[in-house]
Amino acid sequence: MFHWLEKHPFFFSVGVFLVIAFAGLVEILPSFAQASRPVIGTKPYSILETTGRQIYIKNSCNACHSQLIRPFKSETDRYGHYSLSGEYAYDRPFLWGSKRTGPDLMRVGNYRTTDWHESHMKDPSGVVPGSVMPAYRWMYSNIADIPTAYAEQLTNAQFFSVPYNEPIPMKDGTTEVVKMANNVTDAHAMALAEAKEIAVDMKDQNVKDAVARGEIPEIVALIAYLNSLK
Repeated sequence: MFHWLEKHPFFFSVGVFLVIAFAGLVEILPSFAQASRPVIGTKPYSILETTGRQIYIKNSCNACHSQLIRPFKSETDRYGHYSLSGEYAYDRPFLWGSKRTGPDLMRVGNYRTTDWHESHMKDPSGVVPGSVMPAYRWMYSNIADIPTAYAEQLTNAQFFSVPYNEPIPMKDGTTEVVKMANNVTDAHAMALAEAKEIAVDMKDQNVKDAVARGEIPEIVALIAYLNSLK
């Protein structure tokens, strides 16, 4: 057989290619699967964070902000540790982005506060001189769509096995549970409880009053999502 292959270089080349390809698959696929598993400390999004993520997508924030820190010193010095694939295990769709008109937001929750986001979304150039980002003032009066966010949570839990209501291991050795409601009414109640915690650190009285009435302005949900990016 080997003599025959030596006389037929084409088939010999095909054989070598197949052997190398098979060996590569055996070596690469297990590592790829392992890297894609959730990183310790990565949690599913809560109902308010899911709502905020939908608002982020609706307003095309991902068109100007990436969520992918590359393993270059210039980026890790500015944004923090480079991104790991397992950190996106619960992201559907991914919001890596392909352009940075503004800074990367992968770990913005580590260095920006609720108060900063509130002021920045209302008047970007007033907070960051020279910023070309537009103001998003309608988010302070528009009411967040909790039922649609709850529908997304249900889809992720039922079809993608996102572990809601299950203990999630944290980096400090403890576990946390991200709860998912049983119906839309309970989902709104859970989102409102989260919104009240966010509103405490906000200055806009109209937003505070809306939350007190049981309403959730979009800006509150968006801030909850941005605060979760760590």
